[in-house]
Amino acid sequence: MLSNIKRNDIISKLSEVSFDLLVIGGGITGSGIALDATTRGIKTAVVEMQDFAAGTSSRSTKLVHGGLRYLKQLDFKVVAEVGKERAIVYENGPHVTTPEWMLLPFYEGGNFGKFMTSIGLRVYDFLAGVKKSERRVMFNVEETLKKEPLIKKDGLKGGGYYVEYRTDDARLTIEVLKAAIDKGATALNYAKVQEFLYENGRVVGVLVEDQLTGEQFKVKAKKVINATGPWVDSLREKDGSKKGKGLILSKGVHIVLDQSRFPLKQAIYFDTKDDKRMIFAIPRGGKAYVGTTDTFYYDDPVSPEITQEDVDYILNAINFMFPDVKATRNDVESSWAGVRPLILEEGKDPSEISRKDEIWESDSGLITIAGGKLTGYRKMAEMIVNVVAEKFNSEEGRKFKGCQTLKLPISGGNVGGSKNYNQFVQLTAEKGMKAGLSQEEATHLASFYGSNAPIVFELLHHNKEAAKQYGIPLVVFAKLLYAIEYELAVTPVDFYFRRTGSLLFDIDSVHKWKTQVSRYMEDQFKWSNTNKNRFISELEREIEAATGKNYSPSTVSNY
Repeated sequence: MLSNIKRNDIISKLSEVSFDLLVIGGGITGSGIALDATTRGIKTAVVEMQDFAAGTSSRSTKLVHGGLRYLKQLDFKVVAEVGKERAIVYENGPHVTTPEWMLLPFYEGGNFGKFMTSIGLRVYDFLAGVKKSERRVMFNVEETLKKEPLIKKDGLKGGGYYVEYRTDDARLTIEVLKAAIDKGATALNYAKVQEFLYENGRVVGVLVEDQLTGEQFKVKAKKVINATGPWVDSLREKDGSKKGKGLILSKGVHIVLDQSRFPLKQAIYFDTKDDKRMIFAIPRGGKAYVGTTDTFYYDDPVSPEITQEDVDYILNAINFMFPDVKATRNDVESSWAGVRPLILEEGKDPSEISRKDEIWESDSGLITIAGGKLTGYRKMAEMIVNVVAEKFNSEEGRKFKGCQTLKLPISGGNVGGSKNYNQFVQLTAEKGMKAGLSQEEATHLASFYGSNAPIVFELLHHNKEAAKQYGIPLVVFAKLLYAIEYELAVTPVDFYFRRTGSLLFDIDSVHKWKTQVSRYMEDQFKWSNTNKNRFISELEREIEAATGKNYSPSTVSNY
């Protein structure tokens, strides 16, 4: 059991144990570091000021990229590295990562011609080590239109066909973190670092404020890593060490349309009409999502706003590439915005700035990791934990094992490898049907939770009466139970955004069951009236943000 119902026990452990390593930040980078460090035998803690994955790690394009965009920038080393890492992410967690064939149409006067597309994808296959069954295929005009009849026909010359990997970024993060906790790490969300603790000028821990109660406690550790993404510089300022290189934030917006309005058959990677930027349109569970924008962002990264201009930019891109769709703001069912932390490079547009990661160390010993990409999280973790392990060796003579995560399944990933995944889902779904689920529901949960699905079904089996009592459908209740008891969910937004993705891809379900879900969570956590109002208001704000009720500016004439 891994639950915030036992929050006091987690806080007691954090405040009483002296850790080898404290990781600040519970996104994909911090979670990856925790897993790498813990599996080497380094006693590790993680604190996150919001919910796990609440920042950039739940607001990406939800692709484990193979690095094709870096080929265009002639960054061959990055293409090779992220291509290989992509395959590792898939093998270690096939329940949260799915191969997605991507169509790259090329047009007269477009970014990519037939020759360059063919050569580029071939080089990409070679550098990224793409397996034979997923290597690129080139299509003529007729074959391209057969794959996706909705694309623009005028000037079409053909298409390239290659594989990306689609993921649920938040669930990937949660599963990596759960694997770290399973291996011995201690982690807590809603735990904000207020200040660093020092001895003889060296950082030895932090003062944390519980964001649910306001209480404060100390966490002691020999080494501290700042892995806070967009908040990296804020932590460096607390440490008095923000100098030299810093971050600049880039905002990316995505919108979701129902396939009844945008019946996209095939994932597409295409260039926009005016600025020739490349964006994605991807089918997912009866929806199609499209993005992303790429603009510098200077406001609070906790809740990056979505503007009418952002939405119109994507709608214009849709209507340029898919002229028969004629999408309008009224068709936007939900949306999300996130910020990418980029290492500042003067004079460059956001799309031109490298996503490379860098490690900085302050005079106090605070280690910061900045930049990076979702796909490279495991390699980033290996790199920075190597630094930490070497410090323990040189300073204390303590030796730790090398990286253990190359072939280590994340939580839910113990399904016998990607080749056996479909068979695993079919067999496991039978257990869900015995718990009262339909075949479709059981199959969905088996594929959603991977090797953790039997736990989900067992929970449901023992709590079916409670589902009936609260009036919550079994498939929703199964996810809710598991989120509360095994995934440290605290609030309805945790559940609907980071644990299930329903806020983005099943907004009707959120509207339908939000009252019952909130009531169940209130009873389980024994919310005070203050927290009840806070959490329910937070959910309403997130629904408004996702559905465009507060796109800036506030008056929208045709929405």
